[in-house]
Amino acid sequence: MLLNLLVKPGWVVLENVVQDRIGHAAFGTFAALLNFTLVLASVSDLGLTQHTTKRVAAEPGFLPEYFPTVLPLRGALGVAFLGVMVGGGWLMGYRGHTLLLLAAIGVGLLLTQYAQFLRGAVQAHQHFNTDAWLSVLEKLLLFGLVLALLPIGISLENYVGARTVAAAFTFVLLYVLVTRLFGKLAWRPRRRQAAEMLRGSLPFALITLLYGMNERIDMLMVERLSSAQEAGYYAGAYRWVDAVMMYLWTVLPLFFAKFAHSLGSRDEQKQLLWFGQRVAAVPLLFVCAFVLFRGELLFFQFQNSSFEEVQRMTWCAKLLFLNVLVHAFFAIYSTLLTSTNFERPVSWLVAGSIGLNIGLNFVLLPRYGAVAGALNTLICAVAVSAGYLWLVQYRANIAVPWSLLGRLLAVFAGLCAGWYALQTWAALPWLAESVVAGLMFVALLFAAGVVRVAELRGLLKPRG
Repeated sequence: MLLNLLVKPGWVVLENVVQDRIGHAAFGTFAALLNFTLVLASVSDLGLTQHTTKRVAAEPGFLPEYFPTVLPLRGALGVAFLGVMVGGGWLMGYRGHTLLLLAAIGVGLLLTQYAQFLRGAVQAHQHFNTDAWLSVLEKLLLFGLVLALLPIGISLENYVGARTVAAAFTFVLLYVLVTRLFGKLAWRPRRRQAAEMLRGSLPFALITLLYGMNERIDMLMVERLSSAQEAGYYAGAYRWVDAVMMYLWTVLPLFFAKFAHSLGSRDEQKQLLWFGQRVAAVPLLFVCAFVLFRGELLFFQFQNSSFEEVQRMTWCAKLLFLNVLVHAFFAIYSTLLTSTNFERPVSWLVAGSIGLNIGLNFVLLPRYGAVAGALNTLICAVAVSAGYLWLVQYRANIAVPWSLLGRLLAVFAGLCAGWYALQTWAALPWLAESVVAGLMFVALLFAAGVVRVAELRGLLKPRG
């Protein structure tokens, strides 16, 4: 986790440089192709990765018995989905050089997916240190390749090539490592085992497809319905959202396990919800306020962009970070529901959100471009979050902590009002302004009772 948290910010900064060098239109084309392949690659194994990891952890004899079937099955699915990717790209209007780029991106992504599948065996056999290094190896290698390309001139083509090379090298290295750890893995597919594995894996595939489409469809639709240039603006803003959302995707799985463990106790679930609400929301409140008032600072590396282009990305970032704010308040409710056997209604909510998003995109994207894509994402996040609250209150029968939600909202409103006052009357440099706003934020947390002195004393009190 720490390794990924260290690599991610560096990669965001480096990818900003790449987009600035190759141009918004070229990067917008790449982002659209990548997101199209990500949606399909998310289900390219039909849920086999998750299902296999679960079986390997629970059944020590599973690996030697089933892997001779699962390995070629996973490879065949990857090849089939590469064909689906290229065929789907052709149907959407990609031709010639762009279609070749799509194929190269697809090959790299499918190799990455296969490597993650192999990592499941490493995780299930408790080789966590090895798995931690493997999880960042491809990114570190790509980091080095891109840094080497910058002085000689980076283009869309050699950037895609670098990504494919990094994925291929990581895959080969991991395959060799797995054979060293567990012996040679023979390929002897058996039809009965393959059918059994697919039956068990398909539910994972459906959930993965829904969440993958919900996160990735906008970039593709901006490029197809508006322009590659607008997709570049959206990609520049979304990159920061993706980095910040890592906080939630790191924290929420911890609460998933806690909620599942307390399934028989409503009181314990309520306490966890109250605590998790604050853990998920509080850090992101300040980050979202910073972007609302100083969002242009996220794009300091875009030296080759005009003022209007930076402003366009800034507006996208502000709308997308309001989407982050909604997740900060309400993603914990989705975690509670999916951990307590409400996966099906949550999936229907996500599917409805996707339908609403696609409909809004068709109406607004051709005229308003990237800004419309960001706004549509926000509207859908609000709609699906309202659904989460209804399910928690009336289906799960767990009281929503309205008082706490109100206090968190009051803290955010107070922080925004104070920040606006600082910008209007103080005229401080951005760093000093942010420090003052941060101190104001801490004071508001205590004043609203979101954080209490007694709780801090309890945490700091020596144990034993």
